Amino acid sequence: MDASPAAAHAAFSGPMLAGVPIEFAFFACTLLGVALFHHHTLKVALIGLGALVAYKLGFSVFGHDHQPGLGGLLHHLGAEWVTLANLLGLLTGFALLASAFERSHLPALLPRVLPDDWKGGFVLLALVFVLSSFLDNIAAAMIGGTVAAVVYQRRVHIGYLAAIVAASNAGGAGSVVGDTTTTMMWIKGASPLSVLDAYIGAGVAVVVCGIIAARQQQAHQPIQKDPAAGTHVDWAQLGIVALILACAIGMNVLLNTVIARHWRADAGDLLPWIGGAVWLAILVSAPLRRPDWSLLPGAFKGSIFLLSLVLCASLMPVDKLPAPSWQTTCGLGFISAVFDNIPLTALAIAQGGYDWGMLAYAVGFGGSMIWFGSSAGVALSNTFPEAKSVGAWLRHGWHVALAYVLGFAVLVLVAGWHPQPLRAPAVPEPAPAGPHP
Repeated sequence: MDASPAAAHAAFSGPMLAGVPIEFAFFACTLLGVALFHHHTLKVALIGLGALVAYKLGFSVFGHDHQPGLGGLLHHLGAEWVTLANLLGLLTGFALLASAFERSHLPALLPRVLPDDWKGGFVLLALVFVLSSFLDNIAAAMIGGTVAAVVYQRRVHIGYLAAIVAASNAGGAGSVVGDTTTTMMWIKGASPLSVLDAYIGAGVAVVVCGIIAARQQQAHQPIQKDPAAGTHVDWAQLGIVALILACAIGMNVLLNTVIARHWRADAGDLLPWIGGAVWLAILVSAPLRRPDWSLLPGAFKGSIFLLSLVLCASLMPVDKLPAPSWQTTCGLGFISAVFDNIPLTALAIAQGGYDWGMLAYAVGFGGSMIWFGSSAGVALSNTFPEAKSVGAWLRHGWHVALAYVLGFAVLVLVAGWHPQPLRAPAVPEPAPAGPHP
């Protein structure tokens, strides 16, 4: 009996539906269920994941190695668990970070510096964009949502929530420490300079959707003009926020500049370093100010929802993407709104031949078009459950899709299509053995 991967793939390829593997039908039904039953998103995602796994156990194969059965599932989970654990650590950890930031009372003092009309909302989105360039985009979105909840007295328009997510994803698109997808490119050898072009499209997109969203918000609930009397900054809480962010950024940089280059190129695949660093900072600082542990159940449920969709996406039988081009890249932006951008980016890296700045903008900002299209959107929707409606997000956040198209057009016209090879991180050669005495 031939037990080669090719033979396994042939034996377990599974039925097709109109020439498309049935796995995609399972995933499409799951996404449709999330859209229709937005009050039961976790249940829908878990049912969809369970059905997909059961189908693949009986009729299909797992991963690019085309391994069947339980062994294939375990092998696939072994390849994906670090990504899933990192996301779980970041989503839950940054929920506590946002709470600490709010309890520092700094958001309540921001009306002193923000303009009193719609321009205040736009300035806040611009700050989220800048923060996300050197913070994780999840953290930037959570901080932006925390400030918006305070200055708009918790009456935040869904269109403005979509713009917060878009601004955080736009800011992370041009920075190798601002988004999981750009960090993946960095790990695999892309120069940090190669993604900077993303800011051409991202800047245009943030201006377009930012102005529209800020006007929506001002009409819905005007910005608070003056901070409450007697408000003072809790510097200990603010220090905790700074410590958590410093640990996340520091581990990201350390992982990709020291460990990956001097230990092994795929060190980031061994353990969930970044999520672990966030939680280490939370636990170390807990004696100083007790975290709001009551937030964890809700954050955990939202995290499991996202991880279910990420795992579903990783189970799709996609071995490669269409031939790289700017048209393909533009399409990936729309796909990333429903198909998690982490597997998409992994496929693009494996295939090669992409303009990494253009790809970073597409899969980063494109995920903002639907609330569950990015981890930042899922994190923010845990704080604002009213955002968990695809219909409401599309109806009120229509400007995100418009901004994506306009930003992409400007990026193509200004920077053009410049595919670049990935350079593998340099691993020192072992020193030659000296002469024996």
